[in-house]
Amino acid sequence: MEVNRINSLVELYFKKFEKIDKKKPFLKWLKPDKQTYNWEDVTQRIYKLTAKIKSIIKQGDRCLILSENRPYWLMTDIAIMNAGGISVPIFTTYSANDYEYILNDCKPSLIFVSNQDQFNKIKKFINNDVKKIISFEKIDSQSLLIEEILDEAINEKIVNKDLKRNMPACIIYTSGTSGNPKGVILSHGGILSNCEGAVELLEVLTKKKDPVFLTWLPLSHSYEHTVQFIQILIGAKVFYAESLEKLISNMVDAKPTIMTAVPRFYQNLFTKININFDKQTGFKKKIIGKTIFLGKKILYKEKLNFIEKIQNFFCQNLVRKKIQKQFGGNLQAFVSGGGPLDQKVGEFLNSIGLPTLQGYGLTETSPVVSCNLPDLVKVDTVGPPFKTHQIKIAPDGEILVRGENVMLGYWNQKKATDEVLKNGWLHTGDIGQIDQNGFLKITDRKKDIIVNLGGDNISPSKIENILCLDEKIKQSFVYGDKKNYLVAIIVSEKENNKEEIKKILENLNKNLNMVEKIKKFILISEEFTINNGMLTPTLKLKRKEIIKNYKQQLENLYLK
Repeated sequence: MEVNRINSLVELYFKKFEKIDKKKPFLKWLKPDKQTYNWEDVTQRIYKLTAKIKSIIKQGDRCLILSENRPYWLMTDIAIMNAGGISVPIFTTYSANDYEYILNDCKPSLIFVSNQDQFNKIKKFINNDVKKIISFEKIDSQSLLIEEILDEAINEKIVNKDLKRNMPACIIYTSGTSGNPKGVILSHGGILSNCEGAVELLEVLTKKKDPVFLTWLPLSHSYEHTVQFIQILIGAKVFYAESLEKLISNMVDAKPTIMTAVPRFYQNLFTKININFDKQTGFKKKIIGKTIFLGKKILYKEKLNFIEKIQNFFCQNLVRKKIQKQFGGNLQAFVSGGGPLDQKVGEFLNSIGLPTLQGYGLTETSPVVSCNLPDLVKVDTVGPPFKTHQIKIAPDGEILVRGENVMLGYWNQKKATDEVLKNGWLHTGDIGQIDQNGFLKITDRKKDIIVNLGGDNISPSKIENILCLDEKIKQSFVYGDKKNYLVAIIVSEKENNKEEIKKILENLNKNLNMVEKIKKFILISEEFTINNGMLTPTLKLKRKEIIKNYKQQLENLYLK
């Protein structure tokens, strides 16, 4: 399919439907007793939902989706666009203030909500702009139950042919690391250009096995929202995970070939696997060490001698295949996005038989800018840019992006739009460089950089990633803007005392330059979480909130 000739995401879906086996399994929620939907099932439901939505909204109306991942999510998203609406997916983990702000900001005409728990989060913020509420499960409000809509005998095959690539497809609200979330307007063409750019990556990954995805990252996130259209493009079978807690067991059930996730998932995976490795003794410990050693050599395209080739054969069969089996046995690649993946984590996962491709993007770029390729992984980079757009490095090191994938703007925020969109170039706020092979390397966040009293620019995220590689440190936060030295908040297990953490920091400091060393720290046991407002829904640190909550304790470290 020539994606560059497709006018809309709706057209993409129906063109794929024309060509694919209608009875081929398509969507499956891994909760017990949930049905599998084939392409015919999904399409008939999209037709019926489209007809109902068209009877409620007018062209360009915003339609909110508040739901965990499930098959109805995709059906609803496409039906909204097909009916001429603009899809507005929102996180199930937002704060009450965020929900109030978003509903007042985008003024939806129609709200889709999954169940009573989700409805309770927004019901007091629903105003007269909302014409109707459609629920996936029964709720205690005057709403339309989606099953009742789908039971209606409507056979009208509605396909919206008036949609164009430059028209808004959705408004994705940023996760809000600071202040209120911004509504990023993404076009049909922006997401389609991302799909087109992903084809090169996917061609390699889908040659050996039919594509199967396990989805757990919220579909309200721009990364996973675009991935669902990539899934449509390649005719993938899609499984929706039950929960983060059951993700590994869900992988065994789904046997995915491709899975997308954020760096925190891979960081936790790295820690858990290493804890298990450390428990091994004797021959097992030796062959694990050899597997990692040889895996890194292969990763960096170093030649193996005859003995090493024999050793690698045994490592492959005795270690890597066993690890792969624990993740379903069919995994062609993990794809990491949404934040920087520590180089050590990327090296480790690739070396033990879990191919991990780091990419880069942001909501404002629909979202992918670049990604490593399966046959050419450079773990210290985020890969080459997609061929569908351009990137360049500004004189101050900031990464600039231009192309159809760039957002149309921020909803109701012209000033904020003008601040980042200049002469067609999106100013990402990220600092980076392009190597001689055209691979992009992210070095920092422009706005997160700490400038000490000596005028040194310091990357807090770099140091935080290094700290969290130690299994005794669960989370860390580095502080020190306009200060003589850096301090940190360390989240650790309760049983680990301050003296232990102090020794760990002393050893870690040896590998940091003078201005990066952590001089003092606060030890806490309460984790930074989404629920306590310290993490975004994509597990990034909300730096301003953390400083707000621990300001006095951090400042006290400079008085001692």
